Amino acid sequence: MPPAPARRVGPLTRTDFVRYAGAGGDFNPIHHDETFARAAGYPSVFGHGLLTAGVLGGYAAAWLGRRNLRGLSVRYVDQVWPGDVLVLGGEVLASEAVADGTEVRVSLTVHSEARGRDPRLVLSGGATATYPASGGERA
Repeated sequence: MPPAPARRVGPLTRTDFVRYAGAGGDFNPIHHDETFARAAGYPSVFGHGLLTAGVLGGYAAAWLGRRNLRGLSVRYVDQVWPGDVLVLGGEVLASEAVADGTEVRVSLTVHSEARGRDPRLVLSGGATATYPASGGERA
């Protein structure tokens, strides 16, 4: 399997953060209230961690095939700020045939890098996918 094609999402806006708050029910003012965020010591509002994780999860499912994806883990590294563009990518670390020969398991790495202020890693993670040994369709 080749490396995942790069995908860019954004630039992210404050409206994106508010829309996510509405969808996820997390209305912590640190994500939408500039005055509150600055009083808490941040330079601005910032995106929800699960917003970034959800974007990365959707990317992994599209790349690997949603029916093949068996697991996804993420590690938050840095905040996502208004104006950031997420640059998503991934690569295969290893693959192995399952003992009975009916599946091939693939272990992968996936990551998200924000570009806006300075390019930096904001989220890293791993994914596991399983494919039929016969090379069946990804879906």
